[in-house]
Amino acid sequence: MSQRTQYSVLRDPIHGDIYLTSEEMRLIDSREFQRLRGVKQLGTANLVFPGAVHTRFEHSIGTLHITSKIINAINLNAEFDPKRCLGVREEEARVIRIASLLHDVTHVPYGHNIEDQSGLAERHDAPSRFAKMFSNKTEIGRMLIEMNLASDVTAILSYTKESSQIPPYWAEILSDTICSDIVDYLLRDAYFTGLSLTIDQRLVSYFKVDRKSGHLFIDVAKRDLLREDILSELVRLLEARYYFSERVYYHHAKVAAGALISRAVGMLFESGALETHELFDRTDASLLPLLEMAGAKAGGTTEREVRHLIERFRCRRLPKRVCVFPAHENADVQKELVETYFAPGCAPERRKVEERITDLLRFATGKTVRVMIYCPAAKMQLKEAQTHVRWPGEEDVLPLSNFADKIPRLNDLERSYRSLWKFYVFADTDDEALLAKLQDIALEEFPGAKNKYRV
Repeated sequence: MSQRTQYSVLRDPIHGDIYLTSEEMRLIDSREFQRLRGVKQLGTANLVFPGAVHTRFEHSIGTLHITSKIINAINLNAEFDPKRCLGVREEEARVIRIASLLHDVTHVPYGHNIEDQSGLAERHDAPSRFAKMFSNKTEIGRMLIEMNLASDVTAILSYTKESSQIPPYWAEILSDTICSDIVDYLLRDAYFTGLSLTIDQRLVSYFKVDRKSGHLFIDVAKRDLLREDILSELVRLLEARYYFSERVYYHHAKVAAGALISRAVGMLFESGALETHELFDRTDASLLPLLEMAGAKAGGTTEREVRHLIERFRCRRLPKRVCVFPAHENADVQKELVETYFAPGCAPERRKVEERITDLLRFATGKTVRVMIYCPAAKMQLKEAQTHVRWPGEEDVLPLSNFADKIPRLNDLERSYRSLWKFYVFADTDDEALLAKLQDIALEEFPGAKNKYRV
């Protein structure tokens, strides 16, 4: 029996039976992949949606499953239109499936809070992170090297159209605006949060690979007419992604809980008691003891603050909103806020402003309240509608966003998604009088910014 023969079946609550090869099972059983059992897919969202305790372990396997369905669709469609479409060969399918399986293996606990929404660490999908993960210093890296797959898997997961030598569709199948990763996490997140979501999985059957450009695409043209049914399903999936961003991914309580974790990590980074690489082998449960030990190492005020933050997180005593500066009211100052409070190296400035607000409140009321500024990146994980389509009358396949002027809902979605950005000021008090006073003080610190939250 070949090492790649499908022989194991895993039962998944979302997709039913998932078939895995012996190579894939070996990788799943590695120390690094098993760690993902302890990293929740939605980070702090379970503090808002108690059922959202699913992990990156099962999501990664689900992504492989959807990847397999896309590859099967590509090959079937290539049989019908071989002059314009490519198929995926067995050796290609092998590496793309494994890349799909391993696409989240570099995630750290509460990674989106620490990396994307606070800017404290390099993103999990940075090429350097994959290079370290797939080196001979890790169990999973040694397996990939033995399978002669390390370089191809790294190339897929670090893909950029400017520098990569691999065909674009290798990466696009699992990392695009509409791809196996997004289809799985939307279905999975809906199931475990209990929110309603309908995605017609027939959409997966429309994927093709353009022979001329090597791009994955969806054909929305038939006899020079627009296939409105297919286009509608594309837009509906993008609407579902926005819906979940609004309802779950950027829920204010989830953000507040994440602020506690990122504040503790930021303080420990600044003190030198914690280094980024120490997060790489942690789970959600083991991260908190690590932060407490690092706090003890730092000692003094840092130790006390970190213990306080961790205790609030464990007991779900979340900080309260003082000010909320949404993007749609702050377009003229958003760039300045991001450059001052999110950009790499800005943590000391953020801390200085937090301490000044705290000091001014103490001077005015005699009360000490901890203040946290929370500023996400301007794009907040936004993926433009870059999935390629064949549009009626066009010779080449082009990104869906090229036709936004012909798809009003697409323009509306992109504007709505950008409007999800919010700059927060949080405080660890329930006293409404103190929150109101803090709001007055904080507004003086951000001249020109428009607060839309009323205490």
